[in-house]
Amino acid sequence: MAVINTALLSFGMSGKLFHAPFIHIHPGFKLAGSWERSNRVITDFYPEARSYQSLEEVLADQAIDLVVVNTPTGTHAEYATKALLAGKHVIVEKAFTTNAAEAIQLNALAKASGKKLSVYQNRRWDSDFLTVQYIINKKLLGEVREAFISYERFNLELSPKVHKEIPGPGTGNLLDLGPHVIDQALVLFGVPQSVLSADIKAFRPGSRIDDFFDILLSYPTFSVRLRSGYHFPVPEPGFIIRGSKGSFVKSRSDVQEAQLKSGQTPESPGYGVEPDSAKGSLSLEEGTKKSVEFVKSLPGNYMTYYHQMHKAIVSNTPVPVSGLAGIDVMKVIDAARESHQSKRVVKI
Repeated sequence: MAVINTALLSFGMSGKLFHAPFIHIHPGFKLAGSWERSNRVITDFYPEARSYQSLEEVLADQAIDLVVVNTPTGTHAEYATKALLAGKHVIVEKAFTTNAAEAIQLNALAKASGKKLSVYQNRRWDSDFLTVQYIINKKLLGEVREAFISYERFNLELSPKVHKEIPGPGTGNLLDLGPHVIDQALVLFGVPQSVLSADIKAFRPGSRIDDFFDILLSYPTFSVRLRSGYHFPVPEPGFIIRGSKGSFVKSRSDVQEAQLKSGQTPESPGYGVEPDSAKGSLSLEEGTKKSVEFVKSLPGNYMTYYHQMHKAIVSNTPVPVSGLAGIDVMKVIDAARESHQSKRVVKI
């Protein structure tokens, strides 16, 4: 199997949890190292990895085939551009960029350079989302009439990472959790016709950036509401899908992040498997016949992303999440911003 030498541009939470374990375990990748700005700790976890002192040092390493841009969102377009120009394949963490214009330019550069460019939308491989996708694709609900997708947390404290709390083009929850729920809506239903409304606010005491949004997307025969915030001590279901035959209600209960934080790996027994207590509720009605079934979730596995990325680079197949998909997400974000500011419907 061809081995792809891969470098991270940060070894913080995303590097330690969402990238390094999968790159290290996958036989088709080698974790060559990471750019580390202050704390040089990658060799404590991966002794054979290298701690790079600068982006330039990473890009100058001719052995590096793939660069993972997992730095703050405001740097994504710049760093990904430099990596592509240096002849590297590139994975960019969500949010892909800060706006659609940057995303379009980046995708065009990748196409011109002949290098693979992909957005790391790992929540496509959450157990809860995979189960919702299965229910919809099997037409178990009939024709979709309405959908609600949320990603809610409870944390009123400001982040100790100062850069995350400074207003700017790359900060705020619309660019943090927003890309997850927007991408999931687009995977399930395609690109909407318009943003009917968008409410973007800051609720945490002292917050200078948005930490809540409520967005209503318009499709030809139904609407989709997306919501996220940090002030929900009791979160509502992550997914409520209503159709002509019934409804499906599912909590946002994927276990992978918690398992990775606890030290488990993608090879650990039970990895990605939700407990039975997290089963979704499928309620169906046909005439006078009614039924309620509790559906066990499909297992989640972020390794699927890296399996597909390896195949894309080695066999020139499509990447798991394309730059075009990233552009679509950023177009919705741009439209939501405009709708919030203008208080009107914004076409996409």
